[in-house]
Amino acid sequence: MRAVVTVTGKDNKGIIAKVSTFLSEKGANIEDISQTILGEYFAMIMIVDITSVSEELSALAEQCAELGKQIGMSIYVQHEDIFNAMHNV
Repeated sequence: MRAVVTVTGKDNKGIIAKVSTFLSEKGANIEDISQTILGEYFAMIMIVDITSVSEELSALAEQCAELGKQIGMSIYVQHEDIFNAMHNV
């Protein structure tokens, strides 16, 4: 099962390291990643294999949102199928 993780907010050091470390500790594997900096803003999207994550997707999403608050970013996690359905109108 795969999920799409989006991270946005004002740029600062260590965002990729913090998010990727958190996901790795949960058992997720980043399969693809794209990030950019637009002026002073950071944007990243990742495709993540969550097959080995022991928690439900909703719990992982809540924990990622909490991490986002701690590091001053917005982090959203969605099942890949839902993400695709939302963007194929």
